[in-house]
Amino acid sequence: MNDYGVVTEPTAIRFERVLPGPIERVWSYLTDPEKRGLWFSSGPMELRVGGNVEHVFNNNRLSKDGDLPPEKYAHHCGEVHMSGRILACEPPRVLAYTFGSADVGGVASEVRFELTPRGDDVLLVLTHTRLASYDGLISVAGGWHTHLQILVDLLNDRAPPSFWSTHTRMESVYINRIPRHQAP
Repeated sequence: MNDYGVVTEPTAIRFERVLPGPIERVWSYLTDPEKRGLWFSSGPMELRVGGNVEHVFNNNRLSKDGDLPPEKYAHHCGEVHMSGRILACEPPRVLAYTFGSADVGGVASEVRFELTPRGDDVLLVLTHTRLASYDGLISVAGGWHTHLQILVDLLNDRAPPSFWSTHTRMESVYINRIPRHQAP
């Protein structure tokens, strides 16, 4: 399995991770606001199609002291709120929602998690689609890569990496891995 996200179409990227199960445990880290806040974002989530999702990001809490966001993400210092709507909810296997506000063209991007048991482990497949720009694709790639590494480490009882320095490094990696012509 490749740890890097794979561009599946010009506006989409897909990640796969094998996580320690059971599947209900992994599901809870996707849906429970407190557990989700340990690796990604907190905030309420109405677990039904059409339900609201409120992401409350605070990547500084996921970073070690002194690990600050780069200048282009300075406005993400502290809490950042993002709303969405549930598109699919099939506990404990599928969760999908709109992500962020509608950008160019009036369409929000979409995030889909699919969980499949694999013995004592769980295959998590995350697909983020409808990304409107190359810069957005690179930012999302670096962000998901970093957030998923934090989740993997939490579920394996390891100390996770600091968010901002890892995200910055991963954005550089994805700039080299994803040619501009592969993206919108």
